[in-house]
Amino acid sequence: MKKQIFATLAAVLSICAAHAQLVMVTEAKFHVGDNPAWSAPAFDDGSWQTLSLVADWDRQGISNTNGFGWYRIHAVIPSSLKESVTGQVLLDLGPIDDSDETWLNGHLVGKTGTTPHDAGGYEGFWTKPRRYVVDPELIRWDEENVIAVQVYNGGDPGGFYQRPAFISFPELKDYVTLSLTGKDGKGTAALKSAVKTAGTLTVVVKDEVTGEVVREETAGVELSPEKEVVRTIPYAGQQQVSLTYRDHRFDDVAMATLSTPYILTPPAPLSPRYNGPLVFGVTPGAPLIFRMPFSGERPMRFEVEGLPEGVTLDAEHGVLGGSVDKRGNYPLVFRATNAKGTATAAFTLKVGDTIGLTPPMGWNSWNCWGLSVSQEKVMASAQALIDNGLADYGYAYMNIDDAWQADSRDVDGTLQPNSKFPDVRGLADWLHSRGLRLGIYSSPGDRTCGNYLGSLGHEQKDAETWNSWGVDYLKYDWCGYAKVFEAQDDRSTASYVRPYLKMEEYLRQQPRDIFYSLCQYGMADVWTWGHAVDANSWRTTGDITDTWESLCDIGFGQQPELYPYARPGHWNDPDMLVVGKVGWGDTLHDSRLTADEQYTHITLWALLAANMLIGCDLSQIDDFTLNLLCNNEVNAVNQDPLGKQATCDVAEDDMQQWSRPLADGSKAVGIFNLGDGTVPMDLAGSLDKMGITGYKTVRDLWRQKDLTMGTYEVPSHGVMFLKVSF
Repeated sequence: MKKQIFATLAAVLSICAAHAQLVMVTEAKFHVGDNPAWSAPAFDDGSWQTLSLVADWDRQGISNTNGFGWYRIHAVIPSSLKESVTGQVLLDLGPIDDSDETWLNGHLVGKTGTTPHDAGGYEGFWTKPRRYVVDPELIRWDEENVIAVQVYNGGDPGGFYQRPAFISFPELKDYVTLSLTGKDGKGTAALKSAVKTAGTLTVVVKDEVTGEVVREETAGVELSPEKEVVRTIPYAGQQQVSLTYRDHRFDDVAMATLSTPYILTPPAPLSPRYNGPLVFGVTPGAPLIFRMPFSGERPMRFEVEGLPEGVTLDAEHGVLGGSVDKRGNYPLVFRATNAKGTATAAFTLKVGDTIGLTPPMGWNSWNCWGLSVSQEKVMASAQALIDNGLADYGYAYMNIDDAWQADSRDVDGTLQPNSKFPDVRGLADWLHSRGLRLGIYSSPGDRTCGNYLGSLGHEQKDAETWNSWGVDYLKYDWCGYAKVFEAQDDRSTASYVRPYLKMEEYLRQQPRDIFYSLCQYGMADVWTWGHAVDANSWRTTGDITDTWESLCDIGFGQQPELYPYARPGHWNDPDMLVVGKVGWGDTLHDSRLTADEQYTHITLWALLAANMLIGCDLSQIDDFTLNLLCNNEVNAVNQDPLGKQATCDVAEDDMQQWSRPLADGSKAVGIFNLGDGTVPMDLAGSLDKMGITGYKTVRDLWRQKDLTMGTYEVPSHGVMFLKVSF
């Protein structure tokens, strides 16, 4: 029987962030604008509206692009917080979009980022949690306190958005900084503290693949604001260095990990191997674009048995084209041959009313390029998708996100691309000839998140334009529609449905299939009505970032109860992948997720039957990321034609066990460790807790090998991904 995993978001945080909460605040008074008087505790905010702190202000009907807004949090702070070892109190506000100044009872206690009023201009830090330590003399003990937060929003969305605010004891990490960097087999650890203190530093070096501890050392250290402690730790390839600093005055520890990414996916054979979906949907008469995803040595020749009338085959590249007028299920047999051998795959082409029969796999420009995307970058990424072999694993959509639109429409209302995209129609033709598909981005508002032109009032014209260009996917982002929503009194579910239903009407009139992806962050429980606007997927959450807190909150906190709403043609979307080099602009960095966290990321998205849209720069992809994305057995779970989303069956302490039924009668099982230490896991006992018995084989999907019963270690923030066959 499925357990109720998280009653509140606070319960999620207790696992994801080990938060020592005492006071939790979920809402605040809010007003658009900027007035220094609003920081005063005596100011009367009774006429201000009330906003949730777990959703940005756009999701709550506030349109405030490139503007200021103030939150006023009213909270009673108990005198029990005086028991803090330092006598101080922590205001943990979570991340804020984009910059803030925070006042406690009229005193400035913290500032992150800058605004246009500051010297040097605006700079936002929307992913950085705000953790401000304050002195006890500023607090009104056992009485109401006012935390006033001035927020500047540089481009929608804006404000608090991820989780409640907490008032609690400061933790060790609020005083001690621990960093660990590595180069040429040498790790450099640096420790510094804002207060004078002493503790122990433990160094553990272990083999990434086997989990065997190679070396472990513990030594005492003394810290102070004036002195930085530096240690050098040698390590080898495929080894992980972990540091743990403990201070007897604090319950928590400071940790840092240097992880050399380790590859679990075995090399693919040189002979042909099919790695794609077993089913594909197309509507009658719509253009068919499907690349047969076989890996193996090139050149390769392709054949298909059972091709229906109207379907063509590019035998050199394995690309199906043409169209089918007659409805029905068409069983096909794919065959690929190279110098090393031949492989076949059974496949069903379903011609009917439903597309997106398996979750979309491909790439989106936002998580790497942000608003700096260009046609040149998209084409380079598409070529890399082919050259790196990602296209041979079913990744097919190449989606342009925001910032492609011209500044104004033509006199007839047609929206043209800007100078960064000189020929979108030519780009689509180029992609289609290679069996790839083109995605585009817009908003039901007059402006997009990046302040480019949206589709409001031009829905039919835009749908017709995208059809003429050869667009195959539309991401439709709420953003600019917020001000339309704010101006109306209606807050019913119908008011959220209306703008998406309008675009659906014109989108489905087009002669080509366009995958319809709603991006409105889960407002009004979109998963309950997304299918009614014929959406093929809908975002269930705000934007993901490449941090454990974001991944854990979105994946484990916000998805468990949504499994009834996913099915072929209609998918829950917890946002794009944050592996590889990401950056949301011209400056990219390696994902801040550890190797184990990235295995957890891909595993959970596979179990969730989630959209698999790569967000990194494909031209700079490394071997670890490539193998993470190109495990055919892992991807087969995501693409399973039964289309059932996983449920969380067991949640005990820091461990969670999820399962998903598959079309062949087997089960996919993920055993996740959300805690900070490696946990031994008895395989038979774990399956028994899930009620799984009578199995014949248990297969490790990442390592692609069958397991014997025994005890296995699940690393911190890591996973064991299994296929249980009966």
